[in-house]
Amino acid sequence: MTTAIATFGRVLTAMVTPFDADGSLDLDGAVKLATYLTTEGGNDGLIIAGTTGESPTLTHDEQIELIGAVAEAIDGPVVAGAGSNDTRAAVELTERATAAGAAGLLHVTPYYNRPSQAGLLDHFKACAAATDMPVLLYDIKGRTGRPISMETMLELFETVDNIIGVKDANGDPAQTARLLSLAPPDTEVYSGDDPLTLALLATGAVGTIGVATHWIGNETQQMMDAFFGGDMAKAIELNRLMIPSYSFETGDLAPNPIPTKAMLRLMGLPAGPTRPPMGPEPEFVEIEAKAVLAGLGRS
Repeated sequence: MTTAIATFGRVLTAMVTPFDADGSLDLDGAVKLATYLTTEGGNDGLIIAGTTGESPTLTHDEQIELIGAVAEAIDGPVVAGAGSNDTRAAVELTERATAAGAAGLLHVTPYYNRPSQAGLLDHFKACAAATDMPVLLYDIKGRTGRPISMETMLELFETVDNIIGVKDANGDPAQTARLLSLAPPDTEVYSGDDPLTLALLATGAVGTIGVATHWIGNETQQMMDAFFGGDMAKAIELNRLMIPSYSFETGDLAPNPIPTKAMLRLMGLPAGPTRPPMGPEPEFVEIEAKAVLAGLGRS
């Protein structure tokens, strides 16, 4: 099987943002965690200041501090979350993140205000024009309330040189397959939904932007190697091994990134608390984290 081009690598983690006990930004912890993820944790690169990074609770200054510190510390690409439901704010954040050292930008659909598809076209074009770095769209209707239509994506892929692909969390592999059948051949789709990563690879996705990859990055790389090497049986076996991790990473009582931060603390890595309004960590989360690690053959 021919290996698809993946500008940022096959396995990226949408990294949590470590905080101190008082809720202040822990930059040293962020650097330590980023270094672990990209040297021992199986990751090719990182998404910084995305949803899992609690970007809604970060000031723009904190986001830029975080992006700059991690970009300086690691060898792999740092893709900066720079999305907003205010186009002017997204453009400013894109410019600042680029100057801070981001190798790429991730732009989520403007949320809550539910713009038209024409509005989305203008928004994403303005954001892409604010940087010379590659841009990924982020399609996640369940969080934003508005999908990026296939027609809108195709127009952006065909007319904006530095919009190279999409983080796909629409939950519909059949739609992804249709998109890739119509898009330019160099369009890059990254799975944005861990349980669907293997399915999306089968449609033509190039990699994943994961959450559980905080602790199963190496296993995910092995699954990628098996898939792109043509060993589907091995890829399926590895995917089945990781299903408990996918189930653990979020839930109504412990939404993302609460479980991931609990897992990182269990592994002795920086995490700290979540910021309000995420809510407290339920007692069962640590118990489940230990069970997940045990299932992976780790204590």
